[in-house]
Amino acid sequence: MVVAGCCWAILCSWRLARADYLFRQDTKASIRQAISMVSDDSAFYLRLAELDPTDAQMLLSTAVHLNRYNAQAEIELGLQYEAEGEFGRAEQRFLRAFAVDRTYLSRWSLASFYFRRGNEKEFWRWARKAAEMPSDSTGPLFELCWRITPDVNEITQRIVNDDPKLLRQYLDFVLSKGQASAAAEIATRIIQHGDPNTDTPRMFAAINHLIAENEGGSAEAIWSALIAKHWVVADTAWPDNPNFSREPLPVRFDWTLPSNTGVQSVPGRFGLETEFSGLEPEECTIAEQAIVLGPGNYQLDSFYRTEGIAAGTGLQWQVIAAGTGMILAESSDLSSESPTQAKMRFSIPPGISLAYLRLIYRRALGTSPISGSLVISSVQIHALS
Repeated sequence: MVVAGCCWAILCSWRLARADYLFRQDTKASIRQAISMVSDDSAFYLRLAELDPTDAQMLLSTAVHLNRYNAQAEIELGLQYEAEGEFGRAEQRFLRAFAVDRTYLSRWSLASFYFRRGNEKEFWRWARKAAEMPSDSTGPLFELCWRITPDVNEITQRIVNDDPKLLRQYLDFVLSKGQASAAAEIATRIIQHGDPNTDTPRMFAAINHLIAENEGGSAEAIWSALIAKHWVVADTAWPDNPNFSREPLPVRFDWTLPSNTGVQSVPGRFGLETEFSGLEPEECTIAEQAIVLGPGNYQLDSFYRTEGIAAGTGLQWQVIAAGTGMILAESSDLSSESPTQAKMRFSIPPGISLAYLRLIYRRALGTSPISGSLVISSVQIHALS
């Protein structure tokens, strides 16, 4: 009897292993063979229903009968009934799926079912429940909400909570819909409830996206929240990092130092140190920062010195209106072998919410490319009364 029992156990183990092997072949024929060997595995029937739609309803019913906790089979069976117009039976199956498995999938399935049925009350109820347990891909839920109402404020009020996982995905959604104010609000909530180690790069990306869309006010709101919560080391005045004493952050509200042939710019202990080899382009940007200033009159003060760069050869500051590219002001050329202060007055007209402070080289007509160095020790902007 002991020997017979051992042989039976070995046979059963072999059958289970063989059935599992056949199941992993993932063809209709192989899964049918697996079922012939192990007929009580709910997962086998569920997968076969996906591969063989002609018998899907029978197979799914069997899967549910074998395992009443198989929420995926309940959902698939609900979709089968819905496709056949049996909406009451479909609804029952979706609700049963939720009863045995209260994860995002069952909640999403109910929300999308009620969306298709045009039942807004139940849709919002289940959309809110789905948002309470977001998946790694909650975007389709937001899209359904948007199709119900393209009012991002209403969507936010109805389903959005303070779960950082949900907020991160919702931020991407509102940015994709061009909702700048909502993006600033959601980003601020992420800063309140999220993790600076993982979310700071996302905030930088959001700021850069809004700057690219000329949404200076919304971008500044996120930037200010980052500074207030000490997620970044930055200055509250413009420009940020005025002495180039810190390595620039990867955000447009700090310095961008473009790479140019024949030009090397690095923040050093004396400020921004730039070397020109004489092989630089005819025109190039050396440093740039996005700034947000209200309408009014301002003065830029820049302390600098040059070496080997003659007067009138094309180094200067500019203030550019974002969006239009209109030059609001240009400084005189920077050239001085001794430390010097350069001043530039400019005005921000109404309607300009974002500007760029830009240090450029533009070779003047009749001059040779410059070869020498420039050190900007500091640059500051202050309002004029």
